[in-house]
Amino acid sequence: MSALDGIVVELSVVLGSVDLPIRQVLKLSRGTMVSLDCGHNDPSQIHAGDTLIAEGRVVLSGEVLSFEVTRLVRPAA
Repeated sequence: MSALDGIVVELSVVLGSVDLPIRQVLKLSRGTMVSLDCGHNDPSQIHAGDTLIAEGRVVLSGEVLSFEVTRLVRPAA
């Protein structure tokens, strides 16, 4: 057993973003489409906490959704 096995890290996959006024957010309902600031070929990002650590693409294989890492992002020195 590794010393790292018990460490939990929160990962987030960011597909894109959008700035919305709060009045629009309050009007959102189930099924509402929100356009993001990216295209379908733009890379998505993986964040560990608030730190960008990788870029890649979302892959759909049958009913399985996964993430393919295409680039690791090195922290600024």
